[in-house]
Parts: sequence; C-alpha cells; structure tokens
Amino acid sequence: MKQLFAVLAVAALPLCASGQEGPTMGWSSWNTFALNISEDLIKEQADAMVNKKLSDVGYRYINIDDGYFGGRDAATGRLLIHPTRFPNGMKPVVDYIHSLGLKAGIYSDAGHNTCGNYYGGDKIAQGVGLYEHDDQDCQMFFNELGFDFIKVDFCGGDAPQNSERLSLDEQTRYTAISKAIRETGRDDVRLNVCRWNYPGTWVDDIAFSWRTTHDIANSWESVKGIIEENLYMAAYCRNGHFNDMDMLEVGRSLTEEEDRTHFGMWCMLNSPLLIGCDMRNIKTSALNLLRNTDLIAVNQDPLHQQAYLVGKSNDCYVLVRDVEELNSTHRVYCIYNPNEESKRVTVHFDDIDLGGNVTLRDLLQHRNLTAKTEKYTTSVPAHGIRIYRADAEQRLERRRYEAETGYIPSYQELRNNQTFVNGIYSYDTNCSGGLKAGWLGRSAENRLEWEHVWSREGGEYVLTLGYLCGEDRQVTVSVNGSPVKTITVNSGGWGTVGTVTLNIDLQAGDNVVALSNPTAWMPDIDYMTLESVVPTGIKPVQQPEARSETEEGLYDLSGRRLPPTQQSAKGLLIENGKKVYR
Repeated sequence: MKQLFAVLAVAALPLCASGQEGPTMGWSSWNTFALNISEDLIKEQADAMVNKKLSDVGYRYINIDDGYFGGRDAATGRLLIHPTRFPNGMKPVVDYIHSLGLKAGIYSDAGHNTCGNYYGGDKIAQGVGLYEHDDQDCQMFFNELGFDFIKVDFCGGDAPQNSERLSLDEQTRYTAISKAIRETGRDDVRLNVCRWNYPGTWVDDIAFSWRTTHDIANSWESVKGIIEENLYMAAYCRNGHFNDMDMLEVGRSLTEEEDRTHFGMWCMLNSPLLIGCDMRNIKTSALNLLRNTDLIAVNQDPLHQQAYLVGKSNDCYVLVRDVEELNSTHRVYCIYNPNEESKRVTVHFDDIDLGGNVTLRDLLQHRNLTAKTEKYTTSVPAHGIRIYRADAEQRLERRRYEAETGYIPSYQELRNNQTFVNGIYSYDTNCSGGLKAGWLGRSAENRLEWEHVWSREGGEYVLTLGYLCGEDRQVTVSVNGSPVKTITVNSGGWGTVGTVTLNIDLQAGDNVVALSNPTAWMPDIDYMTLESVVPTGIKPVQQPEARSETEEGLYDLSGRRLPPTQQSAKGLLIENGKKVYR
C-alpha cells in the first residue's frame, strides 16, 4: 500500500485546492555554472533529465538563471539575448525543452540590474532587469518565447547591490510583476520571489513560491543554517504556495549522509526541488537519492503541508506532517540530527498524535518495519536524518502546539521587527522545542495564532500556555475570533518558562486559537497544550460572586468540593502551579 502511495503521488502530481501542483521540481543552472551557460549546455541538461529518468519521477523544469542577457535595444527597449552564449536566441532552446515534455524557466530582477551583472561583472547585461519593462518583458518571456516559470531576484532593487543605489519597495515591485504576468493571459506561469529572506505575508497572494533565506552554498554549514531558518516556517506554507529553501546542492561536495539530510528536509518542509549539480555526470548515490519516489511523494503530497516541529528528543528535532488526508491515521515524521555526534532518539507515537499499533516504512531505505506500539527508537548519525511514514490504528487529537508552529499575520524578515511591529521566532534553550515566538503585541495584526486546531467532537478543553517574561504583561486568548479571557502573567524572568491555565470551548473540526494584545507588548510564547475535559456528570455549583480562594471551585452533585486535579471551572487560572483568580 505504501509503495502504491509513492508511485501514484508522483505520477499524478495532484493539484491542490487552489488548482496548483506541488512544489516546483526541476533543475537550475546557477549553483554549478553561474554565468557560464550556453544553448548547448542547457539542451544537454534537458537531455540528461530525461535520459537519467529524473523526469519520470516528477522533475519537469529546466530553469535558465542569470547569464543569458545581452542588454537592451536602445530604440525599442527590447530585451536582447547574449550573442555568443545563445547565438540563436532563446526560442530554439525553449522549443527544445518543450519537445522533451519538459517545462522551461527563466530569470530576471525586480530592478534594472541583475545580481550577475553587479557582482559577476557581466557588463553586457546592463539595464536588463524588469524595472520599467514589466509588461514588455513578460509578453516576450511568456507569450513570444513560451517560458513557464520565472525567478525574480532583487539586487536591482536593493540599494547596496546595484550601481544606481536604487531602493525599491518589494511588495510594490513584486505585485506589479505578478500583475504583468497575469496580463499576458497565461495563468500557468510560476513566479518565484527571490528576496533572500521571507518578505512578508503579502507574498502569498502573488507568488507560487518565495525564498526564505540567503543563497545556499556548497557546504554543510550552509545547508544546516537554511534548515534552522525554516524549522519555524510551517504556518507560512499555505494555500498551495511554498517556502523556497533555495536550489539543491545534492551531488556536489556534501557527504552522502549530508546529501540525504539535505534532500530529506527539503522534501519534509515542502521546498521546491531544483537540482543544482551537473546532471550529465551526476554521482550514482545522488541520482538514486534524487529519484527516491517515497520522499518525492511526501514533497508532492496533495495536502501540501510543510512538516511542523513537534519538539526535541536527545537534542534532535522531531517534525511531522499529514499525508493523503487531513487528520487521518497516515503521517510522515522525521528525526533531524544537526549535531556532531550520533544520537539515540525515541519518538513516542502519541507525541505525533497516533495511537494503537503503528506500521512504519523507512522512506530513505524503501523498507517496511514490523508494527510498533507506543514508541520507536533509532540511531541517527551526525548531520543525519531518519524519515518514516507511520500508518496507525488511531488518530489522536494534537495536544501540544509549539509557538514556532503558529502564524503571525504581520510577520516579515526584511525590516527591523521592532520598528515595523512584528513578532519573530528565535532559538532559546529554555523552550521545549528549542524556539519561541517573541516581540508580539502592540498591534492587532501582531498576534500569534494556531489556525488548524482540530477537535474531533468539540467541547471544553483545558488550555495551558507556556510563556516567558520578567515583568507583568497581558495577553488575550481568543477562540475562532471571540475573546475568552485577558490574563496578566509574569514568569519571574526572561529565561524562565511559566505556565498559565484556563478553559476554552472548541467547535468540532478546525478552530483558530489566537494570542493577542493590540496595545502593548505580550510575553514571549513557548507553547500551548490542549486537553479535553472528559464528561463525568460533574457540574459546577453556582456560587455568589464574592468568594474566598478556598471556596472557589467545582463541586459534585452532593455538594462535595472536588480536589484541585479535577477543577476545570471557566475563568479559573492556574499560574505556575498556583491558582489565581482575576
């Protein structure tokens, strides 16, 4: 069954709810060849994609990056193609790619100059960016030449990286470029925004994918750093649009173990898969990895979920995601070890919301394991990863929501977050998942929310919030847009995690739980846990408003006060293990 799942998911490349396919799969010229490209080289790479059967498992795009430009016609402004690298122009190249059943991608910049022009000294490529030529260039790229994808860089819009010191607004420029693409009449062109950091939640409305980090390099430290910057981005992969962790370095100088981690994490985190090595002479181990249909099926799964962080075990990260069907018994989880030594790691299945007998399939090794119960322990080598598909008897409700899996509507990474009033995610060893969300509050949009809080039947839940702050701060807890309670908290220090507990009601199905303070800074947030209040026939006794702490609480039908472990009255808070009434 699992093998069938892998083959079907790759062969069908199913569309998501928005009518788009999964993350882009293909090859890009930049990592290996930079500006040193040509017509023959691009055609040979297209041939290699087919001959090495990479196209058979889903790789489709042959993307021509920087280096093909030849300036502009002085009279008409028409973009020119490099006279020696592509002496026959671009049309024969695109036609050749299409003749192989593949798709063709191109590159430009949001400003006047490209990064290769500015840093690579490609003097013939002056003024070749899209700025002031959006409509003209898009008509040429997508109608005249027939390209299917475009990566748009931002060196020409970032003052330190262009000769004009031109400083352009990212949202304005990329919105205009997206509009120009739509006005060509093509609704199948994929726009990749390459601003090198997550540009802001506005990008979801205009682009198919967007870069979340600076450029990748051919080293483990670079790959490790990019993973670190994407462990907290799960909530921003949404509506069939994807966080782009940059092109793959698989098959270049990383070890085979590092290659597996690199590719495996790109698949788990739903990044585009753009091969960056020379496909003509790719190493056998790298080729087999890139053709791993079990992993590709995860990347292209029709739910298009990015794996989210569950927590840490023995200093390794555990991530999980649904496959095939939301909130079902089918999940894929991984254990990522960024450390310099091997680690023995145990994953308890109830921590990934699965119960009963669990059948595992090792997706790196293409092998099924014997059924397990409760937990599974494995060794993960240094710089290594282990990835499993888990099929269980029961799907449990998610109990723990790390702050780094939540969504901040005002989130962006390009500007000073305090000046622009948006929260951030940061690493903190005091926190359960190793990260926290901070600098929240001071505006309605600068809130933290978990958007898919699933309850099977709905009802009353105990919410426990883990937070950090060294002074009194307020936070309002809301469910599905309705405020439940505003609480004041103080954990006693910014390195100390405190807890506060209250009761909420959830509806059956999806819910949104939000933490906000529109006027002042909130505490930093570590996590939220939810536990269902199981019906027991016990009901609270109505009491007068003015009661002492010893009188407050729940009573059984005979009037006997219940012990603290059974208290769950609305409005009752338990802060750092102590009952507090506000």
